Amino acid sequence: MTTLAGGGFGLATLAEDPTWGPLGLQFEHVEWEGLVFWDLIQPAFMFMVGLAMPFAVAARLRRGDESSVWRHVAYRAVMLIVLSNVLISISAGEPRFQLINVLAQIGFTYFICYWLMKLPLRAQAITAGLILAGYTALFHLFPGSEGAYSMGDNFGERVDQFIFGASNRGHWATINFIPSTVTTLFGVWCGYLLIEKGSHARRMNLLAAGAGGCFAVGLLLSTFDPIIKRIHTASFTLVSGGLVISMLLAFYWLVEVRGYRQATFPLVVVGMNSMFIYCLHMLQTRWIERAVGVFVDDFAFLGKWAPSALAISAFLVMWYLCLWLYRRRIFIRI
Repeated sequence: MTTLAGGGFGLATLAEDPTWGPLGLQFEHVEWEGLVFWDLIQPAFMFMVGLAMPFAVAARLRRGDESSVWRHVAYRAVMLIVLSNVLISISAGEPRFQLINVLAQIGFTYFICYWLMKLPLRAQAITAGLILAGYTALFHLFPGSEGAYSMGDNFGERVDQFIFGASNRGHWATINFIPSTVTTLFGVWCGYLLIEKGSHARRMNLLAAGAGGCFAVGLLLSTFDPIIKRIHTASFTLVSGGLVISMLLAFYWLVEVRGYRQATFPLVVVGMNSMFIYCLHMLQTRWIERAVGVFVDDFAFLGKWAPSALAISAFLVMWYLCLWLYRRRIFIRI
Protein backbone atom coordinates (compact mmCIF):
# COMPACT_ATOMS: atom_id res chain seq x y z
CA MET A 1 0.00 0.00 0.00
CA THR A 2 2.89 2.34 0.74
CA THR A 3 4.33 1.73 -2.71
CA LEU A 4 0.96 2.14 -4.42
CA ALA A 5 -0.08 5.28 -2.52
CA GLY A 6 3.36 6.71 -3.24
CA GLY A 7 2.78 6.18 -6.96
CA GLY A 8 5.85 3.98 -7.08
CA PHE A 9 7.68 7.07 -5.75
CA GLY A 10 7.82 8.40 -9.29
CA LEU A 11 10.53 5.92 -10.23
CA ALA A 12 8.70 4.75 -13.36
CA THR A 13 9.77 8.02 -15.01
CA LEU A 14 13.34 6.69 -14.99
CA ALA A 15 12.48 3.73 -17.23
CA GLU A 16 14.34 5.25 -20.20
CA ASP A 17 17.29 6.48 -18.17
CA PRO A 18 20.55 4.77 -19.22
CA THR A 19 21.68 4.33 -15.61
CA TRP A 20 18.49 3.97 -13.59
CA GLY A 21 16.33 2.38 -16.30
CA PRO A 22 16.34 -1.14 -14.76
CA LEU A 23 15.03 0.32 -11.50
CA GLY A 24 12.38 2.42 -13.24
CA LEU A 25 11.10 -0.60 -15.16
CA GLN A 26 10.28 -2.30 -11.84
CA PHE A 27 7.56 0.30 -11.21
CA GLU A 28 5.50 -0.15 -14.38
CA HIS A 29 3.47 -3.21 -15.37
CA VAL A 30 5.05 -5.34 -18.07
CA GLU A 31 3.23 -5.09 -21.39
CA TRP A 32 2.31 -8.77 -21.49
CA GLU A 33 4.63 -11.64 -20.55
CA GLY A 34 6.97 -11.41 -17.58
CA LEU A 35 6.92 -10.01 -14.07
CA VAL A 36 8.38 -7.03 -12.23
CA PHE A 37 7.95 -5.65 -8.71
CA TRP A 38 4.94 -3.50 -9.67
CA ASP A 39 3.10 -6.65 -10.78
CA LEU A 40 3.26 -7.99 -7.22
CA ILE A 41 1.19 -5.24 -5.62
CA GLN A 42 -2.25 -6.70 -6.37
CA PRO A 43 -1.22 -10.27 -5.44
CA ALA A 44 0.16 -8.86 -2.19
CA PHE A 45 -3.22 -7.23 -1.45
CA MET A 46 -5.03 -10.49 -2.18
CA PHE A 47 -2.59 -12.43 -0.03
CA MET A 48 -2.86 -10.04 2.93
CA VAL A 49 -6.65 -10.25 2.87
CA GLY A 50 -6.37 -14.02 3.12
CA LEU A 51 -3.70 -13.75 5.82
CA ALA A 52 -6.04 -11.70 8.01
CA MET A 53 -9.10 -13.94 7.53
CA PRO A 54 -8.27 -16.69 10.08
CA PHE A 55 -7.62 -14.02 12.72
CA ALA A 56 -10.80 -12.07 11.90
CA VAL A 57 -13.05 -15.13 11.77
CA ALA A 58 -11.58 -16.52 15.00
CA ALA A 59 -12.18 -13.19 16.76
CA ARG A 60 -15.85 -13.14 15.73
CA LEU A 61 -16.32 -16.76 16.77
CA ARG A 62 -14.85 -15.97 20.20
CA ARG A 63 -17.52 -13.29 20.56
CA GLY A 64 -20.20 -15.83 19.73
CA ASP A 65 -21.01 -14.26 16.35
CA GLU A 66 -20.90 -17.49 14.32
CA SER A 67 -24.37 -17.01 12.82
CA SER A 68 -23.56 -13.47 11.64
CA VAL A 69 -20.10 -14.10 10.21
CA TRP A 70 -21.30 -15.01 6.72
CA ARG A 71 -23.57 -11.93 6.64
CA HIS A 72 -20.64 -9.72 7.55
CA VAL A 73 -18.50 -11.37 4.87
CA ALA A 74 -21.22 -10.91 2.24
CA TYR A 75 -21.75 -7.27 3.26
CA ARG A 76 -18.03 -6.51 3.11
CA ALA A 77 -17.68 -8.20 -0.30
CA VAL A 78 -20.56 -6.18 -1.75
CA MET A 79 -19.28 -2.94 -0.24
CA LEU A 80 -15.82 -3.51 -1.69
CA ILE A 81 -17.35 -3.92 -5.16
CA VAL A 82 -19.54 -0.83 -4.70
CA LEU A 83 -16.66 1.29 -3.38
CA SER A 84 -14.49 0.12 -6.27
CA ASN A 85 -17.00 1.41 -8.79
CA VAL A 86 -17.55 4.67 -6.91
CA LEU A 87 -13.81 5.40 -6.90
CA ILE A 88 -13.36 4.46 -10.56
CA SER A 89 -16.36 6.57 -11.59
CA ILE A 90 -15.15 9.63 -9.68
CA SER A 91 -11.65 9.23 -11.11
CA ALA A 92 -13.05 8.92 -14.63
CA GLY A 93 -15.42 11.85 -14.23
CA GLU A 94 -18.38 9.73 -15.36
CA PRO A 95 -20.28 6.66 -14.12
CA ARG A 96 -18.43 3.48 -14.98
CA PHE A 97 -19.17 -0.09 -14.00
CA GLN A 98 -16.25 -2.51 -13.86
CA LEU A 99 -15.08 -5.46 -11.83
CA ILE A 100 -11.36 -5.35 -12.55
CA ASN A 101 -10.23 -2.84 -9.91
CA VAL A 102 -8.37 -4.44 -7.02
CA LEU A 103 -11.15 -3.72 -4.50
CA ALA A 104 -13.76 -5.47 -6.64
CA GLN A 105 -11.42 -8.40 -7.22
CA ILE A 106 -10.80 -8.66 -3.48
CA GLY A 107 -14.56 -8.61 -2.90
CA PHE A 108 -14.92 -11.76 -4.98
CA THR A 109 -11.90 -13.65 -3.63
CA TYR A 110 -12.73 -12.73 -0.03
CA PHE A 111 -16.26 -14.11 -0.30
CA ILE A 112 -15.17 -17.31 -2.08
CA CYS A 113 -12.32 -17.98 0.34
CA TYR A 114 -14.63 -17.63 3.34
CA TRP A 115 -16.61 -20.64 2.13
CA LEU A 116 -13.48 -22.55 1.12
CA MET A 117 -12.16 -22.09 4.65
CA LYS A 118 -14.97 -24.34 5.87
CA LEU A 119 -13.42 -27.28 3.98
CA PRO A 120 -10.65 -29.48 5.43
CA LEU A 121 -7.19 -28.23 4.54
CA ARG A 122 -6.58 -31.07 2.08
CA ALA A 123 -9.84 -30.29 0.30
CA GLN A 124 -8.83 -26.62 0.12
CA ALA A 125 -5.52 -27.57 -1.51
CA ILE A 126 -7.25 -29.86 -4.02
CA THR A 127 -9.75 -27.11 -4.82
CA ALA A 128 -6.93 -24.62 -5.38
CA GLY A 129 -5.26 -27.03 -7.81
CA LEU A 130 -8.53 -27.62 -9.66
CA ILE A 131 -9.14 -23.87 -9.92
CA LEU A 132 -5.77 -23.29 -11.58
CA ALA A 133 -6.06 -26.35 -13.81
CA GLY A 134 -9.60 -25.48 -14.89
CA TYR A 135 -8.73 -21.85 -15.52
CA THR A 136 -5.75 -22.83 -17.65
CA ALA A 137 -7.84 -25.37 -19.57
CA LEU A 138 -10.38 -22.70 -20.54
CA PHE A 139 -7.71 -20.65 -22.31
CA HIS A 140 -6.52 -23.70 -24.23
CA LEU A 141 -10.00 -24.98 -25.08
CA PHE A 142 -11.04 -21.59 -26.43
CA PRO A 143 -7.84 -20.10 -27.88
CA GLY A 144 -7.55 -16.81 -29.72
CA SER A 145 -6.51 -16.32 -33.31
CA GLU A 146 -2.83 -16.45 -32.35
CA GLY A 147 -2.98 -18.99 -29.57
CA ALA A 148 -4.27 -19.45 -26.04
CA TYR A 149 -2.49 -16.41 -24.63
CA SER A 150 -2.59 -13.86 -27.45
CA MET A 151 -2.94 -10.28 -26.24
CA GLY A 152 -6.29 -8.83 -27.29
CA ASP A 153 -7.80 -12.18 -28.23
CA ASN A 154 -8.00 -14.75 -25.47
CA PHE A 155 -10.67 -16.41 -23.34
CA GLY A 156 -10.55 -13.74 -20.63
CA GLU A 157 -11.08 -10.87 -23.06
CA ARG A 158 -13.85 -12.76 -24.85
CA VAL A 159 -15.71 -13.08 -21.56
CA ASP A 160 -15.41 -9.33 -21.02
CA GLN A 161 -16.58 -8.62 -24.55
CA PHE A 162 -19.57 -10.90 -24.05
CA ILE A 163 -20.59 -9.45 -20.65
CA PHE A 164 -19.52 -5.81 -20.95
CA GLY A 165 -19.44 -5.38 -24.72
CA ALA A 166 -15.74 -4.46 -24.73
CA SER A 167 -12.37 -5.45 -23.34
CA ASN A 168 -10.92 -3.66 -20.34
CA ARG A 169 -8.30 -1.01 -21.01
CA GLY A 170 -4.86 -2.57 -20.79
CA HIS A 171 -6.24 -6.05 -21.60
CA TRP A 172 -6.99 -6.85 -17.96
CA ALA A 173 -9.42 -9.78 -17.64
CA THR A 174 -12.30 -9.53 -15.17
CA ILE A 175 -12.17 -13.29 -14.54
CA ASN A 176 -8.77 -12.74 -12.94
CA PHE A 177 -10.57 -13.12 -9.62
CA ILE A 178 -10.81 -16.88 -10.26
CA PRO A 179 -7.06 -17.63 -10.05
CA SER A 180 -6.63 -14.72 -7.61
CA THR A 181 -8.76 -16.75 -5.21
CA VAL A 182 -5.82 -19.13 -4.95
CA THR A 183 -3.54 -16.22 -4.04
CA THR A 184 -5.95 -15.25 -1.27
CA LEU A 185 -6.08 -18.88 -0.19
CA PHE A 186 -2.28 -18.89 0.11
CA GLY A 187 -2.73 -16.05 2.57
CA VAL A 188 -5.36 -18.02 4.49
CA TRP A 189 -2.99 -20.96 4.88
CA CYS A 190 -0.21 -18.67 6.09
CA GLY A 191 -2.70 -17.15 8.50
CA TYR A 192 -3.46 -20.61 9.89
CA LEU A 193 0.28 -21.15 10.33
CA LEU A 194 0.76 -17.88 12.23
CA ILE A 195 -2.31 -18.28 14.42
CA GLU A 196 -1.42 -21.73 15.70
CA LYS A 197 1.16 -22.36 18.39
CA GLY A 198 4.62 -23.11 17.11
CA SER A 199 8.24 -22.04 17.13
CA HIS A 200 9.68 -19.32 14.95
CA ALA A 201 11.91 -21.88 13.27
CA ARG A 202 8.98 -24.10 12.30
CA ARG A 203 6.98 -21.22 10.90
CA MET A 204 9.91 -19.84 8.95
CA ASN A 205 10.78 -23.26 7.55
CA LEU A 206 7.22 -23.85 6.37
CA LEU A 207 6.98 -20.37 4.86
CA ALA A 208 10.29 -20.90 3.06
CA ALA A 209 9.14 -24.30 1.80
CA GLY A 210 5.84 -22.85 0.61
CA ALA A 211 7.52 -19.95 -1.15
CA GLY A 212 10.10 -22.20 -2.79
CA GLY A 213 7.48 -24.73 -3.83
CA CYS A 214 5.24 -22.10 -5.41
CA PHE A 215 8.16 -20.51 -7.19
CA ALA A 216 9.52 -23.80 -8.53
CA VAL A 217 6.17 -25.13 -9.76
CA GLY A 218 5.29 -21.74 -11.26
CA LEU A 219 8.54 -21.58 -13.22
CA LEU A 220 8.01 -25.15 -14.42
CA LEU A 221 4.49 -24.29 -15.60
CA SER A 222 5.76 -21.18 -17.35
CA THR A 223 7.39 -23.37 -19.99
CA PHE A 224 3.92 -23.86 -21.53
CA ASP A 225 1.76 -21.49 -19.48
CA PRO A 226 3.50 -18.07 -19.69
CA ILE A 227 3.69 -15.68 -16.74
CA ILE A 228 1.09 -13.04 -17.62
CA LYS A 229 -0.40 -10.84 -14.92
CA ARG A 230 -3.06 -9.20 -17.09
CA ILE A 231 -4.89 -12.51 -17.40
CA HIS A 232 -3.45 -13.93 -14.16
CA THR A 233 -2.19 -17.21 -15.57
CA ALA A 234 -1.57 -20.17 -13.27
CA SER A 235 2.19 -19.69 -13.57
CA PHE A 236 1.83 -16.04 -12.57
CA THR A 237 -0.36 -17.05 -9.63
CA LEU A 238 2.27 -19.45 -8.33
CA VAL A 239 5.40 -17.38 -9.02
CA SER A 240 3.85 -14.19 -7.57
CA GLY A 241 2.52 -16.22 -4.65
CA GLY A 242 6.00 -17.53 -3.92
CA LEU A 243 7.45 -14.03 -4.01
CA VAL A 244 4.74 -12.60 -1.76
CA ILE A 245 5.17 -15.42 0.75
CA SER A 246 8.90 -14.59 0.70
CA MET A 247 8.00 -11.01 1.63
CA LEU A 248 5.97 -12.29 4.58
CA LEU A 249 8.90 -14.48 5.60
CA ALA A 250 11.25 -11.48 5.49
CA PHE A 251 8.94 -9.32 7.61
CA TYR A 252 8.28 -12.18 10.04
CA TRP A 253 12.03 -12.56 10.56
CA LEU A 254 12.51 -8.80 10.91
CA VAL A 255 9.63 -8.17 13.32
CA GLU A 256 8.91 -11.39 15.22
CA VAL A 257 12.37 -12.94 15.33
CA ARG A 258 14.68 -9.92 15.39
CA GLY A 259 12.19 -7.65 17.16
CA TYR A 260 12.61 -4.60 14.94
CA ARG A 261 9.11 -3.30 15.62
CA GLN A 262 9.88 0.41 15.74
CA ALA A 263 11.43 0.27 12.28
CA THR A 264 8.10 -0.87 10.83
CA PHE A 265 6.00 1.79 12.58
CA PRO A 266 5.63 3.95 9.42
CA LEU A 267 4.18 0.91 7.64
CA VAL A 268 1.86 0.16 10.57
CA VAL A 269 0.43 3.67 10.32
CA VAL A 270 -0.44 3.01 6.68
CA GLY A 271 -1.70 -0.52 7.32
CA MET A 272 -4.08 0.53 10.08
CA ASN A 273 -5.82 2.90 7.68
CA SER A 274 -5.11 1.22 4.37
CA MET A 275 -8.63 1.82 3.06
CA PHE A 276 -8.40 5.52 3.86
CA ILE A 277 -5.05 6.06 2.15
CA TYR A 278 -6.12 3.98 -0.86
CA CYS A 279 -9.21 6.15 -1.39
CA LEU A 280 -7.15 9.29 -0.82
CA HIS A 281 -4.60 8.09 -3.36
CA MET A 282 -7.30 7.31 -5.93
CA LEU A 283 -9.09 10.64 -5.59
CA GLN A 284 -6.62 13.28 -4.41
CA THR A 285 -3.05 12.40 -5.41
CA ARG A 286 -2.96 14.85 -8.30
CA TRP A 287 -4.44 17.64 -6.17
CA ILE A 288 -1.90 17.02 -3.39
CA GLU A 289 0.98 16.96 -5.87
CA ARG A 290 -0.25 20.21 -7.39
CA ALA A 291 -0.59 21.81 -3.95
CA VAL A 292 2.91 20.73 -2.92
CA GLY A 293 4.40 21.60 -6.28
CA VAL A 294 3.24 25.21 -6.06
CA PHE A 295 5.75 25.91 -3.29
CA VAL A 296 8.73 24.05 -4.73
CA ASP A 297 8.27 24.58 -8.48
CA ASP A 298 7.56 20.84 -8.82
CA PHE A 299 11.16 20.21 -7.66
CA ALA A 300 12.36 21.16 -11.17
CA PHE A 301 15.81 21.95 -9.73
CA LEU A 302 16.30 18.20 -9.11
CA GLY A 303 16.18 17.35 -12.80
CA LYS A 304 15.30 13.74 -13.53
CA TRP A 305 14.61 13.12 -9.84
CA ALA A 306 11.88 15.79 -9.70
CA PRO A 307 8.98 13.34 -10.26
CA SER A 308 10.27 11.15 -7.45
CA ALA A 309 10.60 14.08 -5.05
CA LEU A 310 7.08 15.24 -5.87
CA ALA A 311 5.59 11.75 -5.49
CA ILE A 312 7.36 11.21 -2.16
CA SER A 313 6.23 14.62 -0.89
CA ALA A 314 2.61 13.87 -1.80
CA PHE A 315 2.87 10.49 -0.08
CA LEU A 316 4.25 12.10 3.09
CA VAL A 317 1.18 14.37 3.19
CA MET A 318 -1.08 11.31 2.95
CA TRP A 319 1.03 9.45 5.51
CA TYR A 320 0.74 12.33 7.97
CA LEU A 321 -3.04 12.26 7.62
CA CYS A 322 -2.92 8.54 8.46
CA LEU A 323 -0.73 9.33 11.45
CA TRP A 324 -3.26 11.96 12.60
CA LEU A 325 -5.99 9.32 12.47
CA TYR A 326 -3.77 6.71 14.13
CA ARG A 327 -2.99 8.93 17.11
CA ARG A 328 -6.71 9.51 17.62
CA ARG A 329 -7.51 5.81 17.28
CA ILE A 330 -9.65 6.46 14.21
CA PHE A 331 -9.55 3.55 11.78
CA ILE A 332 -11.58 3.56 8.57
CA ARG A 333 -12.92 0.09 7.81
CA ILE A 334 -15.70 -1.56 5.86
